[in-house]
Amino acid sequence: MSALTQSALDFLRDLSDNNNKDWFASHKSRFEKDLKKPFEQWIGELIQAFYAIDPAIMIKPQDAIFRIYRDTRFSQDKRPYKEHVAAVISPYGRKQMEYPGFYVHLESGMLMLGGGAYFLEKPALEKVRRHIMAEPDKFRRLVQSPEFVEKYGELRGERNKILPVEFRDAEKEIPLIANKQFYYMAEIPAEKAIAPDSVQMVTTYFQAARQFNDFLVEALT
Repeated sequence: MSALTQSALDFLRDLSDNNNKDWFASHKSRFEKDLKKPFEQWIGELIQAFYAIDPAIMIKPQDAIFRIYRDTRFSQDKRPYKEHVAAVISPYGRKQMEYPGFYVHLESGMLMLGGGAYFLEKPALEKVRRHIMAEPDKFRRLVQSPEFVEKYGELRGERNKILPVEFRDAEKEIPLIANKQFYYMAEIPAEKAIAPDSVQMVTTYFQAARQFNDFLVEALT
């Protein structure tokens, strides 16, 4: 059975309708029982399943899970809480966001599964682009593999309109080298997270993208 139940989705739905401090304070015990603790347990089970595939993943759920509280200091959106729960599963969890990891995001109507390299500073972006340029066939094979395409469709990311000179010729053959981000994402019904086989299901998504993540790790390290 999944550690998550319909109660978790119900809480997320109610939070989206009542995103204020008074409501949350009066439902704090419900948050702890129905969402926070089950999500921590579920992420812990995912970490164990991922570890069997990648022994470098040895983190605890607390290292992976993001806080539900929003930082509103510099935002016009003053809603105090996120209306989803999320985690990054990698050897470093959320403590090193540039490292290619696997992202899990649950809201009341959707489960999002994905990963790759999203937060790339300029030096890291150049490393990834050079690695793609050095291994173009391998890059194409990974993003066009049947398993990857079945789960994620295509690689995503914002693109540079004008590339540095060293990458311009490569762009003609590999248009994706113009990306500023190299990430993949699947959106599936939230109910999949509370199904009995949810851990096994999410693990198949991780497996479908693992070799691409390894390619990115090679580029960055």
